[in-house]
Amino acid sequence: CISLPVVLFVLPWMCLIVKIITSRQSPGPMFFKQERSGQKGQRFLIYKFRTMHLSDPSREGEQAKPGDDRIFAFGQLMRRTSIDEFPQFINVLMGQMSAIGPRPHLLQHDDDFSEQVNVYRTRHFVKPGITGLAQCKSFRGEVTELALIEERVRYDLEYIQCWSFWLDVWILCKTVVQIFFPPKTAY
Repeated sequence: CISLPVVLFVLPWMCLIVKIITSRQSPGPMFFKQERSGQKGQRFLIYKFRTMHLSDPSREGEQAKPGDDRIFAFGQLMRRTSIDEFPQFINVLMGQMSAIGPRPHLLQHDDDFSEQVNVYRTRHFVKPGITGLAQCKSFRGEVTELALIEERVRYDLEYIQCWSFWLDVWILCKTVVQIFFPPKTAY
């Protein structure tokens, strides 16, 4: 219900605008594709608008930090407002993701975080989402300490255990607000 209208009517216009601006600031592909782990650990390619300059592949697993020199100006705006996430509606349409659910992390981070938080992989009981409860509670961006990933997992598990249509509506509304008024953890 959500992804088809976005893919058909919103994403084409966004692609045109993003391609024009991105090609001036950081020539290269418009989309960034990366392997992630979804429901039941199934791997899939996640799609995003590219927000970083093409760089050394060895830095791929490195989390973005405030003032990160890999991020170009328009890329920073897209990350802050979550515009870079819109191509993931293609993943939703393909059945790999849901609009709402626990955010999928890098495969390397899945391994690291599961060693630090023993219930981490419980997140894989449901499809990953473009947005989720943890993101609405301002747990997004770089993970600099164990407590941050513990809180994300706590909110992800709360979402799984307490799921309801109205919780999804609340998360969706809160996400729309965060597009216009991003939290400080969005960079």
